[in-house]
Amino acid sequence: MKTRWYWGCAAALTLLCFVPGAADAQVAPAYDLLLRNARVVDGSGSPWYRADVAVRAGVIAAVGPSLAGTALREIDVADQVVAPGFIDVHTHADRALFQVPTADNYIRQGVTTIIAGPDGSSALPLGPWLDSVAALPRTLNVGSMVGQGTIRARVIGLADRAATAAEMERMRALAEQAMYDGAFGLSTGLFYVPGAFTPTEEVVEIARVVGRLGGFHVSHMRDEASGVVESVRETIRIGEEGGLATQVTHHKVVGQGYWGATEQTLRLVDEARERGVDATIDQYPYTASSTSIQAALLPQWVLEGGLQRAQQRLADPSIRARIREETVRILQLERGGGDPDNVVVANCAWDPTLAGKTLGDVIELRGLEPSLQGAAEAAFWLVERGGCAGIFHAIGEEDIVRIMRHPASMIASDGEIVVFGRANPHPRSYGTFARVLSVYVRERALLTLEAAVRKMSAFPAQRLGLADRGLLRPGLVADLVVFDPARVRDAATFEQPHQYAEGVSLVIVNGEVVLEGDRVTAARPGRVLYGPAKR
Repeated sequence: MKTRWYWGCAAALTLLCFVPGAADAQVAPAYDLLLRNARVVDGSGSPWYRADVAVRAGVIAAVGPSLAGTALREIDVADQVVAPGFIDVHTHADRALFQVPTADNYIRQGVTTIIAGPDGSSALPLGPWLDSVAALPRTLNVGSMVGQGTIRARVIGLADRAATAAEMERMRALAEQAMYDGAFGLSTGLFYVPGAFTPTEEVVEIARVVGRLGGFHVSHMRDEASGVVESVRETIRIGEEGGLATQVTHHKVVGQGYWGATEQTLRLVDEARERGVDATIDQYPYTASSTSIQAALLPQWVLEGGLQRAQQRLADPSIRARIREETVRILQLERGGGDPDNVVVANCAWDPTLAGKTLGDVIELRGLEPSLQGAAEAAFWLVERGGCAGIFHAIGEEDIVRIMRHPASMIASDGEIVVFGRANPHPRSYGTFARVLSVYVRERALLTLEAAVRKMSAFPAQRLGLADRGLLRPGLVADLVVFDPARVRDAATFEQPHQYAEGVSLVIVNGEVVLEGDRVTAARPGRVLYGPAKR
């Protein structure tokens, strides 16, 4: 049969040679991929429309009803939504990218681009890290910010003091080099050590360098509880005085006593935009945050010098008593939400069996007093053993909705690439984008589908300066997601986080199919994306 097929094809090709243009028509399809019968949501916020979408050489070649021409592959998407691939501007992807270069938890949500280096922490120097990513066969597009905290730690260490003039010059030079290496901008983590020890004026000085080179600033603010309003004001000031766009990242209000403060913080953003400051926001749609136990529950001064110095301070009875008093306040009013069971261990490298246990469980495990004082001692024990990651249930749903509906907000996960089944991660890593589409669009109708897609595609692309992505337009890069708006949902929960999102049927990165049905393909078309000053 193979022989007959060969000779039959040979004869046919011989005949075609005598018909001008016939061979070209048979051998060279117009497109590489043709998606038929799509419900196009183009990322701009405009109403959806029905059309076909054609891809050629990694680029969107045509969009229109009943496109003529053939393709190497044609897929009937049967009235599912075709949208630009989602862009996540805040991820901790650098933690496990080299372990899981397929980034399955992001692909299955429709994410095609991830940005690393948030919260003031990044690779430094950035160039070699980006080179190593470029050498890695990967599924997604990857870019990075440069972390102000990392720059400060390199020059000053973890000391609580102002920089000297010479140190400022070194930090400016490191920021400049990172921009030349390809950073999209400057991330600050003023909640974390050593960012917490940085005067605003010092941040502004570095921001001016980044702004001069076309970058933007994004900040995990100093305080998301009692000082959240002042922290938003500071974030805006950094952009205004630094001469660059500025973004409040994973905006939220921590602690029930402070819920509702978004009415003030969003007013500050509006007022800043009215006077010409390019101030924006990103958020994830969950009522719990996640960071290390030590960063969340210990006062910042305790962590000066690093974890080992914190452990030494805890070993001093008089200092420990002072720390306990402040930790009890944090447990009562801020990230503890007033109840030890609101704090859940996400991961302890030194004892994986603790993952999923609450601080209340640790109290019982250690035989401690069932009180906030006992919870503080349980947290100290975790820190003394080496520290852990935690999840903190202390965010108000009304604030989430208020931020999400604000025109200057976009969606970002603050998640990470996960090793499936390992530890007890925050479900945001598995479900952020699908959750917005299912809960806030389909179930609660708080956003239109078009508005939600814009907050996941065109708006973050605009923030990053990615002129070739984020919209479904001919001539732009073919990063695309296909999903069923009636089925898409986040399956991951706090109790069972290792569950992939559902309802995304096709994901295309740089013109190649990387997810089809329930299968991640062998394609590794992801690219390293570079910021505006790359040399």
